Amino acid sequence: MPPSGMLPGCNATTLLPTAYCQLSTNLILIADSGSTKTDWRLLAADGTVRQAKTAGFNPYYQAATALHAEISQHLVPQISERVAQVHYYGAGCTGEEKCDVVRAGIGRAFPEADIRVESDLVAAARALCGHEPGIACILGTGSNSCLYDGQAIVANRPSLGFWLGDEGGGGHLGKTLVQRYLLGEMPPELAGKFDQRYHLTRLDVLDHAYSQPSPNQYFASFSKFLFDNRRHPFAYGLVYGSFNEFFDKYLAKYENYRQHQVHFVGSVAFYYSDILRQVANDQGLTVRNVLESPIAGLTLYHQPGL
Repeated sequence: MPPSGMLPGCNATTLLPTAYCQLSTNLILIADSGSTKTDWRLLAADGTVRQAKTAGFNPYYQAATALHAEISQHLVPQISERVAQVHYYGAGCTGEEKCDVVRAGIGRAFPEADIRVESDLVAAARALCGHEPGIACILGTGSNSCLYDGQAIVANRPSLGFWLGDEGGGGHLGKTLVQRYLLGEMPPELAGKFDQRYHLTRLDVLDHAYSQPSPNQYFASFSKFLFDNRRHPFAYGLVYGSFNEFFDKYLAKYENYRQHQVHFVGSVAFYYSDILRQVANDQGLTVRNVLESPIAGLTLYHQPGL
């Protein structure tokens, strides 16, 4: 029997190539990182997959030293093998300067690894489409989309962010809901439930909107009310309308967009998938994959030999 962790046929006197025998001790690390948490998959050459979690990271707000400290404390102790590759997909990884911050932090922990850093939109495209062409969309707190040719993103119609865009995302859903409530446009039976649940005042909302950090996350929290009441015509119509705006403002701008399969990732897409598929059907589009998180698709994408 070969020593633990080595491939069949490998032993102290093996005539097999050294690189072959060392494969099983080389890990591929895959990271899907947001601002609050990072999901890791540890992929061995024999196909074995392990999981780990660390705190999130965003190079716009944190230094490489913070990333290094986090993975050194919470990830490195779980790894005994040599790390050959790291594929890191993360929030804020939108330019070389920010990607370099991530590479520096990981490189200090795994100095021998080949480190590749990509955006969360590339993560969505690879997780959803694999090596096939399609339109990949993110519907989480915010929204984004791209046209993918099976290898790379070839077109992107980015959202304008929470205040000017993010149609279809949780922030947009919650913002629209609260606006309708404050303007007295919510049906009385729902307004009563909303008031009992949140006890909101106009001043509370304005303070969170303009004076407190992360207004997008604040407003996104109200999308849970829509989900709980999604069978009510008002709630259903609000969600349908927000998704319809996303299709009209972004997907319809891609050339020959109806010829492509459309895929979605993100909590909003996942939990409202029935409404999302209905909007797509009404627009003459085919929705294929809908994932809550990209990590499973990314693990499959990076499986050796696939």
